Amino acid sequence: MTATGAGPLNGGALARAVRHGEATLGTFLGTASAVTAEVCAAAGFDWLLLDLEHGAGGEEQVRDVVPVAGAYGVPTVVRVETDARIRMGRVLDNGAAGIMLPRMDSAEQVRDALTHLRFPPNGDRGVATYNRACRFGLDPSALDRADEEILVVVQIESVAAVAAADEIAAIDGVDVLFIGPRDLSHDLGVPGDTSAPSFVAALETVLAAGRRHGKACGLLVNDGEAAAARLAQGWSFVAIGSDSTLLAAASRSALTRARQHATT
Repeated sequence: MTATGAGPLNGGALARAVRHGEATLGTFLGTASAVTAEVCAAAGFDWLLLDLEHGAGGEEQVRDVVPVAGAYGVPTVVRVETDARIRMGRVLDNGAAGIMLPRMDSAEQVRDALTHLRFPPNGDRGVATYNRACRFGLDPSALDRADEEILVVVQIESVAAVAAADEIAAIDGVDVLFIGPRDLSHDLGVPGDTSAPSFVAALETVLAAGRRHGKACGLLVNDGEAAAARLAQGWSFVAIGSDSTLLAAASRSALTRARQHATT
């Protein structure tokens, strides 16, 4: 039997789907467990978001999670904790389908970060082919496709970012405007209150900016019901909780039902 070119890489399928306006559902990975990532991939999420900002893992988990999720046809996007050039390059070399950039407060900050995602002469990402992104030297032409295949998600997490949302959405290379609900609500002075008028107005501003410039908008919600409601509003890149919160909620729900039954 002859081996095929199949592998863990997404080949830009997620980026194309998002750019074509398809609605997708994912979840955050914070436990640094490749097994938990596999469970989430097996469950049928469209993408997984490996969190290096608040999660327990690092680059080693990118190395391990990408092929595990890829075995189920599920791409991995990575939220980096910083827009440092080397960090983003290493994550992409390990086969991430995209990058989430946290706390981007201005268009200038976004443009600077995008430079680190592109190879020369369009940017300053380091060039190498002996990595997963180039199938360990077997696909050097991946360097030529990288700019089109990488999904770029910019987080809107502050009052300043909301004010700059239209300018950020207009940038070529930005694919998704993603609300960080906790950070944004804190910056607005309404910690955790996603029903506060100022928070709702901020969401409307970001969603309108995305629509004007043909960019997807996304956010994090707690459960499937909330995800369905956001999809109906036009949010198309929606994360449902995280590996840990979904496990905790399911465990608590099962225990509550069992204990209620035991006392009746």
